Amino acid sequence: MIATQPSRFTAMRFVALSLAITVAMPAWADELEVHPRRMEDMKAVAATVESVHETTARARLGGTVGSLATDEGQRVQAGQRLATIADAKLAPQIGGAEARIKSMEAERDLAATELQRARDLFDKGAGTKMRLDGAVTRLEVAERAVAGARSERSVLAERSGEGAVLAPANGRVLKVHVTEGSVVLPGDVIATIAVENYALRLALPERHARFIKVGDTVLVGERALAAGDTPPRPGLVRKVYPRIENGRVTADVEVGGLGDFFVGERVPVHVTTGSRAAFVVPSAAIIRRFGLDMIRLKGGAEVVVQTGQIGEAGVEILSGLRDGDVVTW
Repeated sequence: MIATQPSRFTAMRFVALSLAITVAMPAWADELEVHPRRMEDMKAVAATVESVHETTARARLGGTVGSLATDEGQRVQAGQRLATIADAKLAPQIGGAEARIKSMEAERDLAATELQRARDLFDKGAGTKMRLDGAVTRLEVAERAVAGARSERSVLAERSGEGAVLAPANGRVLKVHVTEGSVVLPGDVIATIAVENYALRLALPERHARFIKVGDTVLVGERALAAGDTPPRPGLVRKVYPRIENGRVTADVEVGGLGDFFVGERVPVHVTTGSRAAFVVPSAAIIRRFGLDMIRLKGGAEVVVQTGQIGEAGVEILSGLRDGDVVTW
């Protein structure tokens, strides 16, 4: 009886330990047989927010800037008044045209009266046909003179309306080139406007020129002036410029939401500069223990690995795995 007690106790401890080990061992839900796959090399570069097109609001009339209705940074709509230019010589010219019109209208009225008198005399037999024809001609000449004077006044009035400098397109004012009281000539630039069509402009080293093409997808990071932890968002390469300047190739990336950015603001962008063969596993398969990254293989063995780039497909494994290994997690 004394010898059987320890054996029974030992058996109970063994059963309890087996149950504990069974409970502690996880049930492998997923497994993956790893093989080399192509993985893109991503390079971080800085892009600047640029307007695809810039336009200028110019003066159509020479004169003095009477008032400015815009300032740098203001959003404007097409046709919005930006400034008013006044020409001091237009008012006297319009006044002179009005005086000539009144004088010619008086001559026309006199010619009409003479024509009526000549027609009455001709009807009574006291006037000649020549006098009647002369009166008709004088009235026609007077009417054409009045029409010409009115056209001249319309031209002067139209020139006066050209003193309004209007925005040629929707956009944001980048720079105002004049101040109130400035003297300008026809064609002088009043303001420079960035048209509301913004893009990220990249300047890549020319060794990467063969990797970038229209239609490529890039990752656009958070703007430097923004607060928070916003994940990168995709952008599309819209245009690659065919000229290399100062050892760099320029490309435009189209991405939404750039209307609130400052023109010239720098934004981090990750672009593809090639590809390489690599092992990629899901991030859930990485075990962090004692400062090391480990992966559990099928069968229970654990290997130490060195991780690399993290992408949408998973985590790149630089070393520790071989082709055909089955990873469990």
